[in-house]
Amino acid sequence: MNSRLSHCLGFLVGLALLGGCAMGPKYQRPAVDTPTSYRFATDQGTNSLGDLPWWEVFKDATLQELIRTALTNNYDLKKAVARVEQARNMAVAARAPLFPQIGYNGGVGRGKNAAFNNPAALGGATESTASLTLNAVWEIDLWGRIRRLSEAARAEYLATDEARRGITITLVSDVATAYFQLLDLDQELQIQRAATNAYAGSYRIFYDRLTKGVASKLETDRASAALANAAAGIPQLELDLATTENQLNVLLGRSPGPIARTGSLSQPQLPPEIPAGLPSELLQRRPDVLASEQSLISANANVGASLANFFPQLGLTTFLGKVSPELSAFTGGSASAWNVGATLAGPLFQGGALRAQYRAAKAKFDEAKASYEQTVLTAFQEVSNALITRQKLAEVRTFDEQAVAALTSSVELATQRYLNGKSSYYEVLQAQQELYPTQRAQVQVQASELIAVIQLYKTLGGGWQTAPEEAPAGKSGQPAP
Repeated sequence: MNSRLSHCLGFLVGLALLGGCAMGPKYQRPAVDTPTSYRFATDQGTNSLGDLPWWEVFKDATLQELIRTALTNNYDLKKAVARVEQARNMAVAARAPLFPQIGYNGGVGRGKNAAFNNPAALGGATESTASLTLNAVWEIDLWGRIRRLSEAARAEYLATDEARRGITITLVSDVATAYFQLLDLDQELQIQRAATNAYAGSYRIFYDRLTKGVASKLETDRASAALANAAAGIPQLELDLATTENQLNVLLGRSPGPIARTGSLSQPQLPPEIPAGLPSELLQRRPDVLASEQSLISANANVGASLANFFPQLGLTTFLGKVSPELSAFTGGSASAWNVGATLAGPLFQGGALRAQYRAAKAKFDEAKASYEQTVLTAFQEVSNALITRQKLAEVRTFDEQAVAALTSSVELATQRYLNGKSSYYEVLQAQQELYPTQRAQVQVQASELIAVIQLYKTLGGGWQTAPEEAPAGKSGQPAP
């Protein structure tokens, strides 16, 4: 009998070690239409701006320090790291049923007629009971149900980690964008204050000429309106500066306050060459694409797990311990107990629940597949948009620079003509009213062009790389076994 039991157990353990085959389709990455080059890309090389770490892209020392602070203190990133840790441990927990589950239980008691199902058998005696057992349960994963669930949980963990990387990229780009917006507002404020001072001088001239009966009230009122409009722009710019600083402080994980900055838009802020690289590499770099693919892998694994539910589950159970109605026998070693057995459980009729769950899992896979393909298309679109935005803004900046140069010259010529008595000061005022708004537009385009490069860097999936000495946490690895 013992020999037959040993052969049976050996056979079952052999099945467990073989592991069977995992049910369901084997994952294959969906074929997507990948272009050979980005639309509007001027450089067809293999190098990409997205391959550079952020500290090699943003050269401003103040900006680098702000990014380091944000990577350490930002609360969105802290929440993302916590979500990664949750998903990692859930993946470990999903893998645990592949191994025997071992536990223990025990208890002692004393009572009269404790056998409630047949108290007469005890004859009214008062007895003691004691038990102590070590239990083991092991489901043999013949159909790969547990392995599929583990695969799904691991893919969800990796998707969560890619989402964390996406938040890191967004954080780096948001900090850089806010910083360049502050530099833009600083220069616009300088221009607006210079314009206000110039209009104030014009108004004084017109007012003096009006009191002397030389200038008309129309010219004086126009000068007064120009002064008021210019002065009104100062508090608006100061408001924009304050709110942008507050926004940046939130990204840095600290209370509202001033942001120290030393750079200017006129200084070189980004690399002179902005290569986009190969579109095929984008699928391996963009965190949203990688996260979407991991969600697709998880959905594919869940299809296999749902299919395995149609088949019986085979398990091994055993316990070893001592059970005795008498404490003397328990302590004396004559109350040993053990048992080894196998369990088999499977569905016969579930009212269509298993079939519905399987179909739902397949529909979930179809949804994840469509989401992945859409994410890939959106990634190519965003890169192309960023490329054309930067190119067109560069053209706008060139024309703005020409306009500013021409209007600056016109103000100087109008001033000379006025000093030489060849024209009225009203001509100077008109030239100023055209110059200062154009100067502000030029500065805004400079900032927008820089921000467009930041957006290109973000859409290429760059910015997540962290040096050991510069970032608190690197890219997470695989889940622990």
